[in-house]
Amino acid sequence: MAIRTITHSKEILCVILGGGAGSRLFPLTASRSKPAVPIAGKYRLVDIPISNCLNNGIGRMFVLTQFNSASLNRHIKNTYHFSAFSKAFVDILAAEQTPDNPTWYQGTADAVRQGLRHIEPFDSDYVLILSGDQLYQMNFAEMLDNHKKLGADISIATIPVGDREAPEFGILKSSEGLITSFIEKPKKELLPEWTSDTGDLMKAKGRNYLASMGIYIFNRKLLFDLLETEYLKATDFGKEIIPESIKKFKVASYQYEGYWTDIGNIYSFFEANLGLTEDLPDFNLFDNDNAIYTRPRMLPPAKISGTTLEKTLVAEGSIINASRIEHSVIGIRSRIGTGSTLVNTYIMGSDYYETLPEIAQALAGNFPVLGVGDRCYIKNAILDKNVRIGNDVRINGGPHLENVDHALYTVKDGIIVIKKGAIIPNGFVI
Repeated sequence: MAIRTITHSKEILCVILGGGAGSRLFPLTASRSKPAVPIAGKYRLVDIPISNCLNNGIGRMFVLTQFNSASLNRHIKNTYHFSAFSKAFVDILAAEQTPDNPTWYQGTADAVRQGLRHIEPFDSDYVLILSGDQLYQMNFAEMLDNHKKLGADISIATIPVGDREAPEFGILKSSEGLITSFIEKPKKELLPEWTSDTGDLMKAKGRNYLASMGIYIFNRKLLFDLLETEYLKATDFGKEIIPESIKKFKVASYQYEGYWTDIGNIYSFFEANLGLTEDLPDFNLFDNDNAIYTRPRMLPPAKISGTTLEKTLVAEGSIINASRIEHSVIGIRSRIGTGSTLVNTYIMGSDYYETLPEIAQALAGNFPVLGVGDRCYIKNAILDKNVRIGNDVRINGGPHLENVDHALYTVKDGIIVIKKGAIIPNGFVI
């Protein structure tokens, strides 16, 4: 059954927050912003919110960017083209210093405030505000229906969570669909006071608390009033504007019960990617009504020879001669040599192919070619774009490793991240 979509294209427009420095995702964010980090072997994180909007009939989007934004800007420019007869667009609003505002973005609310002068010429009744670094598939049209039905001024998408996750989120308390109070990252001893009626199914799973997902719908006029007059000095939605607004306005909860994860650190990023390899993954890439859009690269099919594959996603353009690949994601243009084994590994792939003369020259000089060499063993690792792994390399991540930042790699929570463009010599062991 087709999903519910927005009926009037001018009814709502979307603002996607490009994220801050993304230090918890370092080294993946050393040269790119969080929304530009490759996911699932062929997409970028920013493709998720944009695709959710397009699947729901929302065709007018602004993406606010600031840190390391060059690759994100390039990806959006090269990907999202619309018909000359369409009013749809994905526009980049880069942080800019102006005579009346010499500062960069100070937070989520400040970023939207600085973009208001660019947003103002576009008519809409509502403004949808999204994060650029979350993984989910949500029907925003249904969220807007709920917003209208309750006569809300602001709606917050919420997700039921249990005792273990609740202290990591802003927790909301609701009554008859409206939010009555808010607490930021409550201590465990306070949790009994913050339970909500999340429904029988969620309560049976122990998910008794409503966590904010950082997804908001504002009545347009109210958003402008809040940012330009009421809370002129406020810089953050979650910490300042939302808690204060609950006291003064009708703030609705839209309860979402599907898969959602905030790609906040290396561990959550790693788990989200490997989770895609399951037989029935929580995030479904194979959905007619919820397609994930990205840049069309016109690559050839993947070529695989002599390899045993188990729960593995292989992106187009790859050339694989490995012995075994298990529970892994292989990105675009990946090359993996003979006799190699990969387990619990995400390879982001390469931006280009080496030519045959370049490969011959590298081999003659005992220099690793682009991709993974022969007879390698790689486990619990992320290989960033354009890495060169020599022959007989052993990369074995796990809890036995301490966190460390090396010139070629970083270890976080037992996961080894080979840095973008790193050259790992023959026989190297981590």
